[in-house]
Amino acid sequence: MKRLSGPIGVAPVGEVPETPLKVIAAHISGYLNLNAEVIAPIETPSHAFDKNRFQYDAGKILSHFESMRFPEFEKIVAVFSDDLFIPIFSHVFGEARLGGRYALVSLFRLNKQPDGSVSPQAMIYERAAKVALHEIGHLFRLAHCDDNHCLMHFTGGLQSLDEISLYFCRYCSTYFQDALPLA
Repeated sequence: MKRLSGPIGVAPVGEVPETPLKVIAAHISGYLNLNAEVIAPIETPSHAFDKNRFQYDAGKILSHFESMRFPEFEKIVAVFSDDLFIPIFSHVFGEARLGGRYALVSLFRLNKQPDGSVSPQAMIYERAAKVALHEIGHLFRLAHCDDNHCLMHFTGGLQSLDEISLYFCRYCSTYFQDALPLA
C-alpha cells in the first residue's frame, strides 16, 4: 500500500469561508484517498499584489510559500478568495509547480455562470474541489492531459471547468498512483 508521510493541509489565505475548505479536504480524502485536514490560516503575502492588475501574482506567492515549513504535512493547498494571475494569463483558478509542495486555489472567479449570473453554492464548491484536485495532480508530477473529460485536462474558463470530471482518466490515475511514495 502506498501512502504519504503526512496529510495534505488545506489552508485559508486571507478571508476564506470555512465550507469550501472542508469541501476541498473531503474531496481530497474521498477522490484521491489521501488524508487531508483544514489547517490554520496563512498570511497573504502582500508583496505579491500587483497594483496595476489588482490581482495577486501566483508565481510570487508560490515562491514565498516555498520558504515556509510545514513539516507535519506532505503538501499544502492554499485557498484564496482573492484573484490570482500568472503573467501569460488574465487569471488562473489555481496554480502549482510540477512536483512542488504548494498548490494555490482561487475562489474569486468560481461564483459566476458563463452568462454572468451567480452560480449556486454547490457548483462553486465542486469547482473549487476540481481545481484543488487538479493542482494536487501537478504536485505529484502529472502534466495536463489531452482527454477533455480528465481532471488533468487544462481548463481556462468556467465552461471547460464544469465539463471535466472529478476523476483522472485511466492513464493519469495510473501515473498518480505510481507517483505516491511506498509506505
